[in-house]
Amino acid sequence: MNSRWKWKIAQRLELIWWKRYLKSKKPEQYSQWKKKYWSDMLQKLRPELSLSKGDKVLDAGCGPAGIFMVLHEQEVIAIDPLLDSYSEQLTYFKAENYPYVSFNSIPLEQLELQADRSVAFCLNAINHVNDIDLSMDQLCTAVKPGGQLVFSIDAHNHQPLKHLFRWIPGDALHPHQYDLDEYKEMLTSRGFEILKNVRLKSEFFFDHYVLLAKRK
Repeated sequence: MNSRWKWKIAQRLELIWWKRYLKSKKPEQYSQWKKKYWSDMLQKLRPELSLSKGDKVLDAGCGPAGIFMVLHEQEVIAIDPLLDSYSEQLTYFKAENYPYVSFNSIPLEQLELQADRSVAFCLNAINHVNDIDLSMDQLCTAVKPGGQLVFSIDAHNHQPLKHLFRWIPGDALHPHQYDLDEYKEMLTSRGFEILKNVRLKSEFFFDHYVLLAKRK
């Protein structure tokens, strides 16, 4: 199966997952829980994370409940190829609740921002894209020199299983399968310095990390 079809299947499954996940949630309670989750994550990245009032920020692969929810003091662009579907099919997501955010229903590969973001977030999203190399190029290009990138991923713990998942694939929601060192290299090879590496959750197959990197 080629990468384009793998991505299309993953996107369809992603929408189904959100619909099922949110079906049992009370919108206000879920919103409060999610805001606390993002605020706690930001706290783990301080003091290295530099996020100030008025900063231009990107939330790439934002989903219906991205970190844009807690960035009300910033000027935010949030992108996701499923945003139109979320708006039409999920009663939870209402763009008008976030007047400080410019939402764009596009994939990361089509992002055209030229080094104007003080901080870019790509959280639990990079392994959902179609073309990961192009997506990383577009994401990193959006960050201005001296700006920061906050990048969270599920990283493989076992090399044989990583290769097995790539071949089967063992995780249809995520077309790309990498370990932590490979994700770090995606950043450092594009002119970023890793400032902080936080393991948020540990499981057998994957550990969940958030990386904070600075563009040189």
